[in-house]
Order: sequence, then C-alpha cells, then structure tokens
Amino acid sequence: MSTTGTLLFLLLWAVLLVGALSIVVSTLRTGAPPMPSPPRVRRALLAMLPRDTAGTVLELGAGWGDVAFPLADHLPQARVVAYELSWLPFLFMRLRQRFFPRANLTLRREDFFRASLQDAGCVICYLSRGHMARLAPRFEADLPEGAHIVSHTFALRGWTPARTVRLDDLYRTPVYLYVVPPREQAR
Repeated sequence: MSTTGTLLFLLLWAVLLVGALSIVVSTLRTGAPPMPSPPRVRRALLAMLPRDTAGTVLELGAGWGDVAFPLADHLPQARVVAYELSWLPFLFMRLRQRFFPRANLTLRREDFFRASLQDAGCVICYLSRGHMARLAPRFEADLPEGAHIVSHTFALRGWTPARTVRLDDLYRTPVYLYVVPPREQAR
C-alpha cells in the first residue's frame, strides 16, 4: 500500500473511532443511544397521525433522521422540528437535509429537555422509560390541549393511551397515541 493509501486508511479509522466514541459519550450523557426505528414501526407511527396534522410537530431524539424525513414527507403542511444531541447522527441528518432537502424540516442539535413544547401540536418520540417519565409532567404542563403524543416501545406511565397498536414483529412492538386532555380532566 502506498503512503497516501496508508494515510487515508488511518484517517478513515480515526474518523470512525472518533465517531464511535462520540456516540458512546453522547449515550452516557443522555442515557439513550441514537437507535433507528425499523420501517414497520415508522409506518405505524405515521399511520397514527391524521394527514391534516398542521402546525409544529416535534421529534424528540431524532437520531439518524429515519423518522424525521418520512414525517416531513407525510405532513408537508406541518413544520417538523427534529432534536438530536449526539453530533454524529446530527451531522448525518444535516448531510441528508443538504442533499435531499425538506422545506418543512428543521434540525436542531439541542437538548430537547430545554426546548419549548408550547407550540407543538404533536410530539413523536422513541426514548427510554426514564426519559418518558421525565417528559410526562412537561407534556401535561406545556403541550396544548388536544396535542398528540406518539411513542413507540415506551409508554407514558400514568397516562391512558387513546390508541395502542401492537406490531406483528419479533418484539410485538407497541406504538402508543396519547391525546393531551383538557386541563381540568384527570388522566
């Protein structure tokens, strides 16, 4: 192998190592790895949303963008905002947005726990039990009445789903739809 080839090989390995380490550090920091949602799950998530969903739709923990981009396509009249803190998946999404842009998709490399939820008509999430437990009071306090929350795998403890679908996959993956009730109603 030539010197140039060796340098390129070492550079590639260095980039891969730094990328892998960034995911590990981000996972330790946030408590959740950037996991993709399988195609069957994505289809079920999108099917839970009315086609006329408008306004702001948030995806919390967008990972590699495997839900954010189909979501933007599925709801062209909505403003989709995808939050991801891990820099490697976020850069991947940025590249994807650069080459395959969605005019209604905004990518944010921010901690979604610090983001405002007040204007969101819909929230999509694939997070851990701990994240869902931490978000539940924020959803209750900040989301407008009637807002939709769609989550797969992890339920909102203390909330009653408006609809639950169990997929016919190896894990019998649950997909939950919650609707924020009027403030005076109990869950």
